[in-house]
Amino acid sequence: MDPEYLVNFVSEPMIWFYFFIILLGCPNTTIASNKSCFHKEKQALLHFKVSIHDPNGQLSTWKLEDDDCCKWIGVTCNNQTRHVTRLHLSTDLEVALVGLGGEISRSLLNLSYLNHLDLSSNSFDGTIPNFIGSMTKLRHLDLSFNSFNGTIPMFIGSMAQLRYLDVSFNAFNGKIPPELGNLTNLRYLSVGTNERSCKVENLDWLSNLSHLRHLNMFRISLAKANQWVDVILSLRKLSFLSLEGCDLSKVMHPYSSFVNSSYLSIEFLSFRDNNLNSSMYGWLFPLTSNRLVSLDLSGNMLNGIPKYIGNLCSLTSLTFSSNSAIVNLTESLNNLSGCITVTLQEFDASYNQLIGPWSDEIQKFSSLQSLILSHSHLSGSMSEKVWELPNLQSLDVSSNSLIIFSNNIGKSKLWYMDLSNNSLVVTPSKPHMLNISYVEQIHLSVCNLGPFFPKWIQTHKNLTYLDLSNNRISDVIPVEFWKTWPSRLTYLDLSSNNISGELPDLTSNFDLYSVIDLSSNNFYGPISKVPPTLLSLNLSKNKFYGGISFICQIVDGFLSFLDLSHNFFTGQLPDCLWQFKELRVLNLAQNNLSGRLPASIGYANQLEVLHLYSNNFFGELPVSLKNCTNLMFLNMGGNKFFDEVPIWVGENLTRLYVLSLRSNKFFGTVPLQICHLINLRILDLSINNLGGTIPSCVNNLNAMVNGRFLQEQIIHHPLTQDYNVPNLELEYVDNAIIMWQGNEHEFINNLGFNNLAGQIPNELTDLHELLALNLSKNELLGEFPRKIGEMKKLLTLDLSRNNFSGAIPLSMSQMASLNYLDMSHNSLSGRIPSSTQLQSFPPSRYIGNAGLCGPPLLKNCPGDEVSHDANKNESGEEGTDEELQRWFYIGGSTGFATGFWIACGTLLLNRRGRHVFFHFLDFVKDWVYVKVVVFVRKLERVAHT
Repeated sequence: MDPEYLVNFVSEPMIWFYFFIILLGCPNTTIASNKSCFHKEKQALLHFKVSIHDPNGQLSTWKLEDDDCCKWIGVTCNNQTRHVTRLHLSTDLEVALVGLGGEISRSLLNLSYLNHLDLSSNSFDGTIPNFIGSMTKLRHLDLSFNSFNGTIPMFIGSMAQLRYLDVSFNAFNGKIPPELGNLTNLRYLSVGTNERSCKVENLDWLSNLSHLRHLNMFRISLAKANQWVDVILSLRKLSFLSLEGCDLSKVMHPYSSFVNSSYLSIEFLSFRDNNLNSSMYGWLFPLTSNRLVSLDLSGNMLNGIPKYIGNLCSLTSLTFSSNSAIVNLTESLNNLSGCITVTLQEFDASYNQLIGPWSDEIQKFSSLQSLILSHSHLSGSMSEKVWELPNLQSLDVSSNSLIIFSNNIGKSKLWYMDLSNNSLVVTPSKPHMLNISYVEQIHLSVCNLGPFFPKWIQTHKNLTYLDLSNNRISDVIPVEFWKTWPSRLTYLDLSSNNISGELPDLTSNFDLYSVIDLSSNNFYGPISKVPPTLLSLNLSKNKFYGGISFICQIVDGFLSFLDLSHNFFTGQLPDCLWQFKELRVLNLAQNNLSGRLPASIGYANQLEVLHLYSNNFFGELPVSLKNCTNLMFLNMGGNKFFDEVPIWVGENLTRLYVLSLRSNKFFGTVPLQICHLINLRILDLSINNLGGTIPSCVNNLNAMVNGRFLQEQIIHHPLTQDYNVPNLELEYVDNAIIMWQGNEHEFINNLGFNNLAGQIPNELTDLHELLALNLSKNELLGEFPRKIGEMKKLLTLDLSRNNFSGAIPLSMSQMASLNYLDMSHNSLSGRIPSSTQLQSFPPSRYIGNAGLCGPPLLKNCPGDEVSHDANKNESGEEGTDEELQRWFYIGGSTGFATGFWIACGTLLLNRRGRHVFFHFLDFVKDWVYVKVVVFVRKLERVAHT
């Protein structure tokens, strides 16, 4: 190149001008991309963190020494300005049981450019902070799935930039503020609640939201919103409408003045759980159009499907489940005879009262992929045409009374099949017809498949889920059969049969994160090897023996459920429990295990249920057990533990519902810290060597004072993640069985068979929700508390075999609920108070109190007339009282002891519950201490493609 030309080029002023522009522009771009977030905004986030309770460490990356807050988890910044624009702190509740909580700091106001705030699925409570209304640049606000209460604040209506607002699933009450109608830019609105505690009396404000595409008003009462149909029809861009549980059956005049709905855009429509009858089809028609893709009419009182639904040519999903009216299946299928026969892919009519024969009309739905007709009272033979549906992938007809023939099952392309609780007829000559090459999940519980084990299972190489429970199978599974078992299994349930034989090495038969339930069979022998990646193992109620060191082979750390109870296992509990960080249920009861409990048991700190009763464990309770702060059921009864009742039980295990240390060798006094167990419903410290007095702080046991709700059966959900097991949830049902009226029965509490002394503390009478109180066979003395009659929900009261003195309080005449009373063998005196209840018990319940008089005793009080039946003595009465004899001899065989039963009155408040309960008491064998009902139940998959 010519040097003179270069000199002239470089000297040109415009060239230098452009050069400097480029030079200045390039560094700016680089600096902007590398710049840290603004100090003011970083400080705002750190102040926010200080006031937050973060149990899962979600904010662990938010650190003072980290200059760039834009890299913190949940924080998003603008790439150019580096201002914080998004704060997304939602908690994944499938991974964590509890999310963020605490106080939402006003420091968020310093995030001046924030346009997206998501605090959903957390544990925030109280009212929504007022300063949220000042965050006027927000376009997205999600506070759903928290515990906010009070009313939805009116100031939200001033946040004019909002496009997305979700405050659903909180604890709000009162009216939905019409000021929400000022949010004219809103595209998404969800204001549903949990408890039907919110209402809308006029929906006119909704008409202002002309851009709205998604509306969810779950359980918001619209009972007085008479014009709601017209309002909805005015929202021409609306594509999603959910009015589930909105009291629509109470609306007086919902009909619309609109007749043309061709302009509607609604694609998803749900009127679930409104108790609507078939008259609703009149006002439903204007809301439907050929754009409708999904329609949910479940949870109502509809008695059929109208013909116009059959002409919705875009409809792919129709849910008609849980309608309490009687529905003619054939007639309803006939009504669906339009273009829907080509488009419908999912049909759910489960939990209905379907009548009429199974119709062959089902074959016309050529696009059907999922058919659910479970729990619908269907009977007779199932149509063979269902197997010929060319696209059917998922079929659930469980819990009916169908006869299902296997002849044509092999023609289908099903990958999910639930025929459980029916009668499956497998043609003996053609067992290969059950060879469904596509099937992955088979549910055949209660299908009468026994007595032989179905050999056709061997041909299903793609199986991942198999349930053959409750089938009366009494066969032996051959060893060679285990070798050809499908290798992709993640779930196997053979429970509640009569299968026998030894278990081989199972390590090669199961895929990652598997569930095995072989409970309630006759399997026997030692356990050699188990898969190392188990989620759940239930071998209870068999005849296995030998040691249980095999549990140490489960090393992947995801085991949530382990039940080896009711077998013949021996030896010590291996010291490898530290590796079970996710274990929720451990049941080793009713075996012959022995030795001291290893300290590693405290490392399984997610435990909710620990049953070790009826073994031969001894020594002290390991202190490390105090780390298991999630425990709700702790049952150590029927062992040889020798210790004082640990103080840390009351200080650390405050979530306990049930505590049983019965029939051991505990000594000392009942610690006052027991009164810290405010959730305790059942307490059993009976048959130990405890002494001292009854703690006067018993009225601190709030669950027994206030009667907070507790189901008779407490259900635990030990699997919170499904891993490779589709929609699987294990349920573990605990029935607490404690001493009652000299026998051992469910739902009762006992501190009996000890050496308690002193007087009954007056505070005991504050437990107004008690069902049962047993202070029998102690050395208690003094008078009964005068307010004992205020315990009006008591069903049983046993104060026998003590040293009580004085008169029976008059307040006891108010105890109309008593079904069992025993005051015998004390030093009581005076007249038995007059009441229908106290006089209804036999004289034997008052014997051994020389100073007592009056009915039902034959001994008259001074001034009474002489009874004509004076020749009858009390011993004769006692001899005819079979119930007392049983109670007397049981008590006499055990020597002196203390009884102290406490039961929450909410267990059995209704008449039917009491009747069933006491009927049950009559048939339970004497002195059967604990029965635990354990089963694995699935949430049956509602299959989708």
